[in-house]
Order: sequence, then structure tokens, then C-alpha cells
Amino acid sequence: MRSRIMVTGMFLTVVLAFSCVAAAQVPPSVPPPEGWGNCPRCQNNNDRAKAWRDYKVDGHPFNPKDLSGVWGYDGVANAFDPRNMPALTAWGKQQHEATFGDKAPDGSPLHSKDTSGRGPGSLINCDPYGWPRAYAYNYGFEFVMLPDRVLQFFELNHTSRTIWTDGRKLPADPPEQHWLGWNVGHWESDTFVIESSGYDERSWINASNPDGGWTHSDEMKVVERYKRINYGTLEAELTIIDPKTYTQPWVTPKATIKLVPGTELWENFCVPSDYKQFNETVFRPAVGVDKK
Repeated sequence: MRSRIMVTGMFLTVVLAFSCVAAAQVPPSVPPPEGWGNCPRCQNNNDRAKAWRDYKVDGHPFNPKDLSGVWGYDGVANAFDPRNMPALTAWGKQQHEATFGDKAPDGSPLHSKDTSGRGPGSLINCDPYGWPRAYAYNYGFEFVMLPDRVLQFFELNHTSRTIWTDGRKLPADPPEQHWLGWNVGHWESDTFVIESSGYDERSWINASNPDGGWTHSDEMKVVERYKRINYGTLEAELTIIDPKTYTQPWVTPKATIKLVPGTELWENFCVPSDYKQFNETVFRPAVGVDKK
């Protein structure tokens, strides 16, 4: 248990992979301490199905303007599928090409330009994932509704953002760029709409295959739409508007994000010493790079 809490990033992936192989009797992936809720990613599918029944999610009454709850456990993985991506501008192509990193002797990409630590072998600066990258990849998030704002907490990198609902407008000229943007929200009928801008262009929208990432400029604006269609389901759609990088708005397919009842967000950080150990003892030897 203690090792699960301490590991992050690739360590977590390796641990969960081994736990899935060993789970012939399908025990909880990581059982919580007595009296505590499990983390969304600690469950297996049997745990989730049981919790769905135990909390009587199907048919449960709900307020469509209350998004409270813990949602999902791995993000919307195919949100930024390049097959749905609009064409890049000339500037966008240059930015994308600049994200390709070094290669190992066997030709494997080292993801050396991804400073978030997401890719195996990447530089471990632990830069924030930023938004909207955390939409596609996270370990579950929680919406907390307050009278003048909505808080969105993420287990991955143990971070949060504030979506202001007190009527303020986005700053026309933000005094500084934010990794998670400047965010305001409002309701359109039963749909919660989040508008944001003022992004730090060091973050990526998502990684690209086999290396590099899809970038954005500091002019990017993001519009998100969330609709609680029943007690256990959020319908989500996200639009990226960045004419400096993309020739058209990038609209993601509508996604459904499921409630994860009875769970709690645990702590997960990008820890440079953990990544360094993984790279030096597992990844770099595997691709033929000497230890450093």
C-alpha cells in the first residue's frame, strides 16, 4: 500500500499493469484504509460496477445544475484524436516540429521535449500538464459547486482550477499567462459552459504519436460544455479556438464521463526523484541508453 502511494507517473503504470495481471480473483486494485474511500484509479471494473449498484446510481434523482461528485478515472483518452484535428497553420507546423526530441540507439523516441514527464525517458522538469491536456489524461476529478465559483480538483499532480461564476469577464489582456488559463462559467439552460483564455504556451494540448506534442499559442481560447444527463453521467464537449496554430476551431467529439461513487481523490504528484529512478533502472537500459 505504501509503495502505491509513493509512486507516480510511469511507476504507477507499471504497478497497475502488474496488479491487473495478478488479479485472477479480481481483488480491489488498491484497497483503501479502513473508513476511507478508494481513489478512482485504485478500483477495477468490478469495484466500479459494485459501487454503481450499492449507491443506486441508476434512476437516482439529480439536479441538472449540480455537477458535484468525483468523475472518471483516466480522462477522455481520445478527445484530441489527430484524425479530428484541423489543419495546422504554417506557424503551428513549426511549433509542432520543434516538439520532437532525441532518439535512443534503438530508435525509440526519448520524449525529451515533453517537460511534464509524461513520456518515458522524458526530461523530468515536472512542468504542469496544463489545460486542456488534463481533460484527456487525468486520474479522476471532482467538481465542487460554490455560490460564486466552481472548483475542479484533479488527483493527477494534485492540482485544481477555479471557474468563476460571479459574472466577471475574461481579461482582455491578462497580466500573466496561466497553465490552467483564466476561467469563467455560466449556465445555458442545463449546460454549464466554461470559457477560458490567457494560457501559457509552454503546455501542450496533447502528446502526438510517436513523439512530440500538439501545441497552442498564448492566444488560445477554450470553450467547454458539461451537461449532467442523469445522476451518473456527464456529457462533455470541448472546443479549442487558436487561429494562430489551427486553421479552424478544434471541436472534440462529445464524451460521456461517469460518476465514480464512493471514491475520494488521493494524492499524486510528479516527483523528479521517482522518475529519475525509473528512467535509470528501467527505461534507459531497455532502449540501450547508458545510465546517467
